[in-house]
Amino acid sequence: MSDIGLPPVSERVRALHARMTLDEKLAQLVGYWVDQGDEVVAPMAGEMVTSTRYEDAVAHGIGHLTRVYGTRPVEPVERAAWLWGEQRRLREETRLGIPALVHEECLTGLAAWKAATFPTPLAWGASFDPALVEEVGRLIGGSMRELGIHQGLAPVLDVIRDPRWGRVDECISEDPYVVGTIGTAYVRGLQDAGIHATLKHFAGYSASQAGRNHAPVHAGPRELADVLLPPFEMAIRDGGVRSVMNSYAEIDGVPVAASEELLTEVLRERWGFDGVVVSDYFSVAFLHTMHAVAADLGEAAALALAAGIDVELPTGDAFAEPLAAAVREGRVEEALIDRAVLRVLAEKEELGLLDERFAEPPTEIDLDSPAHRELARRLAGESVVLLANDGLLPLGPRAGARIAVVGPNADSSEALMGCYSFVNHVLAHHPEVPLGIELPSLADALRTELPDAAIEVVTGCDVEGADESGIPAAAATAAGADVAIVVVGDRAGLFGRGTVGEGNDVDDLELPGVQRRLVEAVVATGTPTVLVVLSGRPYAIGWALDGRSAPAAVLQAFFPGEEGGAAIAEILSGRAAPSGRLPVSLPRSAGAQPFSYLHPILGGPSEITSADSTPALPFGHGLTYTTFERAALRAPAESPTGAAFTVSVEVRNTGDRAGVDVVQLYARDVYASVTRPVAQLVGYARVELEPGAGASVEFAVPSARLAFTDRRGVRIVEPGDIELWVGASCDVRETEATIRLTGAVHEVTAADGRLVGVTVSDAVRA
Repeated sequence: MSDIGLPPVSERVRALHARMTLDEKLAQLVGYWVDQGDEVVAPMAGEMVTSTRYEDAVAHGIGHLTRVYGTRPVEPVERAAWLWGEQRRLREETRLGIPALVHEECLTGLAAWKAATFPTPLAWGASFDPALVEEVGRLIGGSMRELGIHQGLAPVLDVIRDPRWGRVDECISEDPYVVGTIGTAYVRGLQDAGIHATLKHFAGYSASQAGRNHAPVHAGPRELADVLLPPFEMAIRDGGVRSVMNSYAEIDGVPVAASEELLTEVLRERWGFDGVVVSDYFSVAFLHTMHAVAADLGEAAALALAAGIDVELPTGDAFAEPLAAAVREGRVEEALIDRAVLRVLAEKEELGLLDERFAEPPTEIDLDSPAHRELARRLAGESVVLLANDGLLPLGPRAGARIAVVGPNADSSEALMGCYSFVNHVLAHHPEVPLGIELPSLADALRTELPDAAIEVVTGCDVEGADESGIPAAAATAAGADVAIVVVGDRAGLFGRGTVGEGNDVDDLELPGVQRRLVEAVVATGTPTVLVVLSGRPYAIGWALDGRSAPAAVLQAFFPGEEGGAAIAEILSGRAAPSGRLPVSLPRSAGAQPFSYLHPILGGPSEITSADSTPALPFGHGLTYTTFERAALRAPAESPTGAAFTVSVEVRNTGDRAGVDVVQLYARDVYASVTRPVAQLVGYARVELEPGAGASVEFAVPSARLAFTDRRGVRIVEPGDIELWVGASCDVRETEATIRLTGAVHEVTAADGRLVGVTVSDAVRA
């Protein structure tokens, strides 16, 4: 056969595999995009999709059915009837009777018509609430399971490195610990419902040159190991994820889709991942067409298989006929195919597909139930970040008040939704089709929230473009009002359709179009003004936080989903209080990028350069309608390098209303053998307190959370002094302590178990 290692599988799977012809094996390694038409819902889809007829493609069975519900607006119950019938046909009319695995996008909820849309992942990060994200994942997974779906292409665990990158709204945070804990929570929720989660995009994708999609990545091995890989390791070791999707990136000249080092040595041999690796859409073919490391599609298939990709999505451009020809010509060992097929069959067995009889499909289903909307409202509310407030907020009931609601996003439902929401991802191509879900804009929600106020809505300008002709009318409306609420930001879309989203990268972090001029014109009227930013990336709005152009209050909401308008309206009125924190630094300028709060000393401001990369607001910043005091941080004087230690802090609500504090524990390795960040988050917890109430918050911190890659390329924990502090952001040291790690240098290995990563069930109590 070969010395290619074959995965351990059940006797049933091995017996099934032994009966398979080459054509039947290859059929299990590809997807088929049944509904793909002219819509551009994936990169270069129009150029790459195979022209093979469906009947021919599934003659020997099929591995995946691609986006059965998520490519066009289809009635879910009708589509389910088709799917059940097709699965029965595959079971009864193909020689081996193996059903297809159905996958869908589920980044902001199931991406299907009439399905609930939750806040975008950047909002998950702003909530700092893994437990709530786990609930959301479980509910999304339940909807998917009802529709006969088996695998979800989420979560995205790319660590934000540059906000100019268009896919920032799909990411959780610039901090790998936050990405890992919240991403792992989503994995657990989805998989508890019986859906296999798929980690994206392994690895390095977000570190692209100049924040450009599909651009080369120049990350060194230490940045890769210490920043970009840990969230994936956490979701594998602590979350038990069953699927991983490769990144489109090339890292130092090696495309990830052809990297045996990443897809086999790191993923499987080092971390013990035993699931299935699926290709990002068309990434196998890209080895030939975009990376030029393969002379043809057959060679591209060989490189991807050898590296560790098991399934080509969304179709069989390379793994079907080109790979079959390469095997028959002796250019590819069939053992490589056997390895992948065994993994795919094992996954189908695990999902119950080898036992499924597909009796009757659902005859009714509610994909946007009150339970969906309640969780969507909770997560949206927790994710709103109050950036600045001079006392104008909360507005209160404002009986009889005249309120001007101004801006291109004020009365836009689409402005609440991320790039991978069905509304912006698919329905944008079908303007004749209704949204399918209730999606009140912020203006709609304010009318409901403040029924006794006189609300007048004026657009003022578009999200994009240079037309300023509507600004004078908007300013006049604001001048005649008691309060002005200016709603600006992004419109999510793909590949040039919109201002943020996949393929919508920028070289300027100013608000798109003439929106800044609109804000300045309204503020200049003297009317007390609230700025609300609905966006998929943080913008350079330092001008709105201080100075003559600054509104009285600024709220940041990262695409808060279907209940986002209502959640923001409740916070503006004061019926709810803001509790979100910035999961990514608010940038000073595009020229200061890339920037991360996890920078070493030389990555910050200094007297030897006139350029200042200090962000307008730091990671972790967020105001509330009350005040909190953090004091008495306690840590042991010493702890071994290979163990965990416990840290506690006292938190008190010193204001006059209830509120939530996101308690943030930071650390700094004072002296190390390689440069270390000036601040690193090692623990966080949401704590709700009544006025005057206090709590003792305790963190269990594995020392391996402070691990780094040494000069040999080994992950270690070194002995030495560690500074610890708790404050309102990474930059605020409100209460401090020091701990000394003692003993020998500790090499972090798989034997450390939980110490390798972090679980969302770490001991945190209030």
